[in-house]
Amino acid sequence: MEWERPPEKRAPGGSGPPQDFEEVLRWLAERFKKSPGSFMGRIFAIVGIVLVLFIVFNSYYTVQPQETAVIQRFGKFIGTAGSGLHFMIPFGVDTVTKVVTGQVLQREYGYRTTRPGVRSEFQAKGYEAESLMLSGDLDVVEVHWTVQYMIRNPVKYLFHVSGVEATLDDISQAVMRQIVGNHYADDILTTGRAALANECQQQIQKIMDTYGTGLQIVAVKLQDVNPPAPVQPAFNEVNEAKQDRSRTINEAEQTYNEKIPEASGQAKQTVAQAQAYATEQVNRAEGKAQRFIDILAQYQKAPDITRRRMYLDSFAAIMAKAGHIYIVDSAQKNILPLLDFGKLGGQHGSQIPGASGQK
Repeated sequence: MEWERPPEKRAPGGSGPPQDFEEVLRWLAERFKKSPGSFMGRIFAIVGIVLVLFIVFNSYYTVQPQETAVIQRFGKFIGTAGSGLHFMIPFGVDTVTKVVTGQVLQREYGYRTTRPGVRSEFQAKGYEAESLMLSGDLDVVEVHWTVQYMIRNPVKYLFHVSGVEATLDDISQAVMRQIVGNHYADDILTTGRAALANECQQQIQKIMDTYGTGLQIVAVKLQDVNPPAPVQPAFNEVNEAKQDRSRTINEAEQTYNEKIPEASGQAKQTVAQAQAYATEQVNRAEGKAQRFIDILAQYQKAPDITRRRMYLDSFAAIMAKAGHIYIVDSAQKNILPLLDFGKLGGQHGSQIPGASGQK
C-alpha cells in the first residue's frame, strides 16, 4: 500500500499518510474533513483505528531484570521469558504473569515492620498468637523470627500450590513451634539460637520441596527471643543467680587449680627427700658394716696390733676434739693443772712448774 512506503517513495505530491503516530491522527482528521462520507463511515474508521492501536499496545510486554515471565496460551503453560522486550498474541490468547525471581523476599512472624529504614520501627502487639510458644521444659517463650526466601521455580510457584505465601506461613509457624518444643528454654534464650535457626531452615526447605512450591529458603533469623513480659523480672533474677553460681564455680576451680598442683608438688618433693634420706642412711649403714667387716678381718689376722691401733686412732680422734685437758690427782682437794695439752704442742716437752717428778 502506498501509505506504508517510506517518505521518499510516496506518491507524487506527498498525498500518502505519514509514519509518525501524531501525524497519522492529524492526517486522518484532515481526511474526515475533506471526504463527504457518511457519519457511520467515520465511526467505523475511528473504531478501526482504535482497534489497531489496541492490538499494537497489547502485542508486547517488558520483563524487568529481576523478573521471569510465565507465558500461557489459552490457559496452557507454553514457556518462560527472561528480561527484555517480548511479543505476544493479544485478545487473551496469550497471558503473561511476571514473577520476581531475582530478589530475596521476607516473611515476618511474631512482629511486623511498621517503618523500614536505618532505624526501623516494629510492632509486636497483636501478634502474640504467632510469637508465644512452649519450650521443652514447659516454659513459655516469645519468639520473633523472619524467613528469607527466593522463588526458584516460577512455574511450580504459580501452578503447583495455591497460596504459596500462606502455605509458607503455616509451615514456618508449625516447624518453629516443633523445634522450640524440643529444646530447653535456656538453650533457646542463650547459646542454642543459631542451631535452632539452622534446623528450622532445613525442615522448612524439606517440607516446601515436598509440596513443590518452587521456593528456596535462604535463611531463618531469630530476631528476638525473650520470656513473656509478666515473668521477665523473675527470669532476670534467675539469670543473675545462675551467673553468680557460674562465677563462684569458676573462682573455686581457679583456687583448685592453684592449690592442688602446689600441694602435689610439695608432696612429691617430700617423698623425694624421704627417698633420698633413706638411700643415704642405707648406704651409710652398708658402708659402716663393710668397714666393720674389713676391720674384723684385719683384727683376726693380728689382734694385738689391731687393738692398739684402734685405741690410738680413737684416742687421737678424741684428743683432736678436746679444748682444755686437766689431770686431777685424787689425793688433792683442789684442781691442779698439770698438763696443758693446748700449749703442749708449742713447747714440745717443756715441763710446767709443779709438774716435775710426776709421771
